[in-house]
Amino acid sequence: MTVPFLVGTDFGGPQDADLLLLGPSVGTSASTLWGAAAERLAERVHVVGWDLPGHGRSPAGPFRMPDLAAGVLALADDIAPGAAFHYAGDSISGAVGLQLLLDAPERLLSASLLCTGAAIGRPQDWAARAATVRTSGTDAVVELATRRWFGTGFIDRRPDVVAELLDALRGADDESYAQACEALADFDVTGRLTDITTPVLAIGGAEDVPTPPESLARIASGVKDGRLVVLDGVGHLAPAEAPDRIANLIIGHLPPRDPVYDAGMAVRRDVLGDAHVDRAIAGTTDFTAEFQELITRYAWGTIWTRPGLDRRSRSLITLTALVARGHHEELAMHVRAARGNGLTNDEIKEVLLQTAVYCGVPDANSAFRIANQVLAEYDAAEDSR
Repeated sequence: MTVPFLVGTDFGGPQDADLLLLGPSVGTSASTLWGAAAERLAERVHVVGWDLPGHGRSPAGPFRMPDLAAGVLALADDIAPGAAFHYAGDSISGAVGLQLLLDAPERLLSASLLCTGAAIGRPQDWAARAATVRTSGTDAVVELATRRWFGTGFIDRRPDVVAELLDALRGADDESYAQACEALADFDVTGRLTDITTPVLAIGGAEDVPTPPESLARIASGVKDGRLVVLDGVGHLAPAEAPDRIANLIIGHLPPRDPVYDAGMAVRRDVLGDAHVDRAIAGTTDFTAEFQELITRYAWGTIWTRPGLDRRSRSLITLTALVARGHHEELAMHVRAARGNGLTNDEIKEVLLQTAVYCGVPDANSAFRIANQVLAEYDAAEDSR
């Protein structure tokens, strides 16, 4: 095995925090792909990106997928010898993440795999692209990358980001790009996904052509503990296209900072569902981050975890309070949660009838309208399973 020398880009973060390594896509560099997302991630962990051989800052050299995994481990040991670390990678570096999970599972605290697959594309197509680049250079694949990398409208919205990414592609070493193509042609761990026990967050772009959402779904369903999130409007280079959403999802996948937050997030997901919580996390901004933490820590971690009332009783109380205050959006969410907590449609109806007496008929009228729609959708979804 050849262990390539991978150069890291330190994006900062608390030096006493856990290490998070970020990996690139073929033809990109850590700074162009991850720069914006890394700023947010560095608020929580020590963030270091790595470049493929012959890309960005890393020197050229021969490699296949196991070599890249060994190179990532060597980089991690240069930073924090022997310590376990978090990992996130897009496309080929997502595949490197799978290789790491198989080769050195004890070294990974968490894995977020973006726009990737247990096998990516067809070997003959990668071989043809490698031959093209060896003959004509990476300029020959710029038009292809422009068509396949980005979601609808992103080129017009962020021409500066697109220009930086395409410049990185043009600057990649031709032979190294070809080596990356051949590494992907050789890579297929589909039959070994069940061996992966580390929790895996699989993030797909709804408009990703090279690795469509189904590719990430196979990973999430194939590993022992996987979770899938698909981002609307996002193509193949998710960290560049949706940096805030990606950073928030990765932060949400990191082990919690304390037992109260841990318990709160577990209850929040159990009551509201992963899809709702993932949307809330992905939509977090610098302005709302502390509020999201407050909700998780105090509402869910301090109140909903108390043993004095069961979840059915807490749902009854919550529904009544939301009707009384007219919080219709929250009411819809908690009607669904109430069903998940064991309340029947008839029991929810009785709660709303009670609110008509003590909160007012107009408030109960709105509540019945909302609950009627939510429960119809809930029951239809249950019937289709």
